Amino acid sequence: MNNAVMKYCYLTHVILLLILLHFANRATAQGEALTLERCYTLAKANYPAIKKMDLITKTGEYTIQNANKRFLPQISFSGQATYQSQTVSFADAVGSLPGISLPSISKDQYKIQGEISQLIYDAGNTKMQKDLIAANTALEEQTLVSSLYGINQRINSLYFAVLLIDAQLKQNELNKANLQTQVQKAEAAFDNGVAFRSNVEELKAEVLNIEMQTTEYTSNRTAYLNMLSLFIGKKLPESMQLELPTAQYTLSAINRPELKAFDLQKNIVDQQEKQLKSDYLPQVSGFFQGAYGRPTLNIIENKFGPWYVTGLRFSWSLSSFYSLSNKRNILQLNRQSIDADKETFLLNAKVDLSQQDEQVNKYTILIRQDDAAIALRTSVTQSAEAQLSNGVITTHEYIQKLNAEHLAKQLKILHEIQLLQAIYNLKFIAGN
Repeated sequence: MNNAVMKYCYLTHVILLLILLHFANRATAQGEALTLERCYTLAKANYPAIKKMDLITKTGEYTIQNANKRFLPQISFSGQATYQSQTVSFADAVGSLPGISLPSISKDQYKIQGEISQLIYDAGNTKMQKDLIAANTALEEQTLVSSLYGINQRINSLYFAVLLIDAQLKQNELNKANLQTQVQKAEAAFDNGVAFRSNVEELKAEVLNIEMQTTEYTSNRTAYLNMLSLFIGKKLPESMQLELPTAQYTLSAINRPELKAFDLQKNIVDQQEKQLKSDYLPQVSGFFQGAYGRPTLNIIENKFGPWYVTGLRFSWSLSSFYSLSNKRNILQLNRQSIDADKETFLLNAKVDLSQQDEQVNKYTILIRQDDAAIALRTSVTQSAEAQLSNGVITTHEYIQKLNAEHLAKQLKILHEIQLLQAIYNLKFIAGN
C-alpha cells in the first residue's frame, strides 16, 4: 500500500472518529437519546383519542349501576278524579227493604294512590344485561386500542426519515472533509505554480454543493422532528439524537389488537343469545298499594277513607316464542359475518407480511452489493487521488470518481434505513 493510500485511510478514520465523538457529545448534552419504543409510548399518551378510554370505562360503570337498580324498590304515585254517568244502585238491585236504608254510590269519585314494588325474580335478565354491557364496553375499549395502534406506523415513517437524514448528514461530513483536504492540496499546488486556479475553484464549488445538500437535509430533519414532536407531545430540539433500533426480528404469529376486537364482537353475540332465554321466562315481583279516596274498598260506605292492597305479581309473556328461532338464526349469521371479517383481515395481513418479508430480503441483498460497490469505488477514488496529485487526471475527473463513491455510500445508507423500516413494518403488521 503506497503512502497516499495509507494517508487517506488514516485521515478517513480520524474524521469518522471525530464525527462520532461530536454526535455522542451532543446526545450526552441533551440526555439519553430518544428511542422508537419511547416515541410509541409518548404518542399513545398524547393522542387526544386516549381520553375516550376513561370515558368508555366510566360510561360502562354507570350503565351497570343503572342495571343493578332494577332490584331496588320501585315507588310510584298516581291520582284521579272522575265523574261517571252511572253507579251501582243497591236499591234497584235488592229492592226496598222495610226499615233499611240502602246507600248509594256517588257519581263523582276520587283516588290518590302510591305503590311500592320489589322485583323478586327476573329470570336472570339483569345479570345478562350487565354481562352484555360489560361486553360492549370491552369492545369499545379494544376498538380504541386498535385505533391507537395505527399511530405506530406514522411514528415509524417520521422516525426513520430522521434516521436516514442523520446518516446522510454524517456521510456528507466525510465527503466534505475529503474535498477540503483536496482543496488545501490544490491551493498549495497553485501557490507553487503547478496547478490552475480553476482546479481550486472547482473543488471549492463541490464543497459548496455539499454544504447546500447539508442545508437541505438539516431543514428536512427539522421539519420531521417538528412533526414527531406534535405526535409525542414533547418538544424535540434540533440537536436531539434518535437511537438506532435493533434490526433483529423473527416472524411469528399475527397478534394484532384488531383480532381481539373480533373475538369481543363474538362475545357480544354470545351474550345476546343468552339474553333470549330471559325473554320467554316469567318474572315475579311483590307489591304494596296504599290509597285514599272515595269510595274505599268497602264501597257500601260511600265515603272518603284509606285502604291498601299487597301481594305478589306474576307475569309471563309467551309472544317471544314466535320470533325466538329467527332471532337465534340472526345471531348465528352475525357470528359468520364476524368470522368472515376476521378471515379477511388475516388474509390481508398475511399478504402485507409476505410483501414486507420480500422487502427485507431485497434490502439485505442490496446492502451486500452496496458493500462490494463501495469497495470498488473507494479503490478507484484512492487511485484517482494519486493520479490527481501526479497530474495524470483533471480535477473534474477526480470529482466525478469521488461523487461516484459518495453516491454508492449514500445508497447503502438508504438501503440500511429501508431495511430497518421494512423490519419494523413487519413488526407492526404482525402486531409484535
